Amino acid sequence: MDIPIVFQIAVLIFSVIIHEVSHGAMALAFGDKTAEYQGRLTLNPLKHIDMFGSIIFPFLLFIFHTGFIIGWAKPVPYNPYNLRNPRVAEPLVAFAGPLSNLIIATVFGLVIRFAAVSGILSSQLLLIFANVVIINIALAVFNLIPIPPLDGSKILFSFFPNSRFAFTDIAAKYGFLIIILIVYFLPNLISPVIGSLFSLITGLR
Repeated sequence: MDIPIVFQIAVLIFSVIIHEVSHGAMALAFGDKTAEYQGRLTLNPLKHIDMFGSIIFPFLLFIFHTGFIIGWAKPVPYNPYNLRNPRVAEPLVAFAGPLSNLIIATVFGLVIRFAAVSGILSSQLLLIFANVVIINIALAVFNLIPIPPLDGSKILFSFFPNSRFAFTDIAAKYGFLIIILIVYFLPNLISPVIGSLFSLITGLR
């Protein structure tokens, strides 16, 4: 039984919104209120949905059978100059997004583990939960790739600040193209990682 693409995109939108709000919430914890002032610390989809990144792009991935569904919401802004202890804060702000997706995947994955033993959930509901786990693992893994403009690059640059300037212009000019190339060329590298994490969390093969 396949999960309808509409449901997959709905799960994706829910997941990328939490991803972005987590960036803002972490920045707020370190003293930056930019996201709060702009009304972005909310789960209201209207504040976050990027029509192309949240809907059209993942739909195209589904059409072309890339092996996983990913996307993005409008980035939640923060001002690094407002952060207390920026050397610690910046990598944590960047990591907060992928971490939120791993937490979602773990929660639903543990439900699957328990249900597989107890048999309290229907096969249809287990499939839906498995879809939530896979999408969130894919988002976390993809965003941790250390290539601009992904979160992994921001984590890398926080430890090696001199390398930031070598990539800033490239990311500004070719950021979207870089994402397309990653999605096109790296599924075979990313998919085994996603599959391994899925098995580790859910206990399923």
